[in-house]
Amino acid sequence: MKLLTVDTSTSWCGLALSDDGTIIAETQVNLGRRLAADIVGQIDALLASVGLRPAELDGFGIAMGPGSFTGLRIGAATVKGLALATGKPVAGFSSLAMLAMNLSHAAHQVCPLFDARKQEVYAGLYRCGEQPDPLIDDCVMPPERFIERLTSPTLFVGEGAVRYRALIEERLGANALFAPAYLNHPRAAAGAHLAHTAFSRGESIPLPLLSPRYLRASEAETARQNALRTIA
Repeated sequence: MKLLTVDTSTSWCGLALSDDGTIIAETQVNLGRRLAADIVGQIDALLASVGLRPAELDGFGIAMGPGSFTGLRIGAATVKGLALATGKPVAGFSSLAMLAMNLSHAAHQVCPLFDARKQEVYAGLYRCGEQPDPLIDDCVMPPERFIERLTSPTLFVGEGAVRYRALIEERLGANALFAPAYLNHPRAAAGAHLAHTAFSRGESIPLPLLSPRYLRASEAETARQNALRTIA
């Protein structure tokens, strides 16, 4: 099964092509604000590098979130467009589970952290073997509140772990372990593994239901809700 997997949960645009679970091409580019303008070109270039056309793919994988609101919307819209154009199915997966799989078969539980801003993190807790086994469901909260839930040695990974490292070390002491810097960005190749597993289980997403998992309302939605309360 030939899959294109897309991750736009951070400022990095991650793309991976896989064939029956084997990675055949991958790109990882920090596009930042250029994501909307450049993502289709990045996909075209990756497909061209291995001589494939979108119609020759068997499906798509997509990081559903949590993560950057704008990035997740762009990624979901792009994959939905490709799926509609080709008639191929889509499998989704947690962005945090994908990041945790940078540390598959780690001896300790893995805590992937994204910086959610507003002094909060997107966080999860996984036991990572061949697949990520969630120990605490993905959530968003202040880092100190999440850390309170951890009582055993934990391996932290991600940009949130970098930002809040001092706090984590202060609270957990010797139980706080950190991934090397080069593992702190999610890899679309790990997402491809999760997407392939989802397809093997028959877990594709109907396109009308394909939408990012934000975990909290956007600033625009919060403002709208506050305005409605004021009117009421």
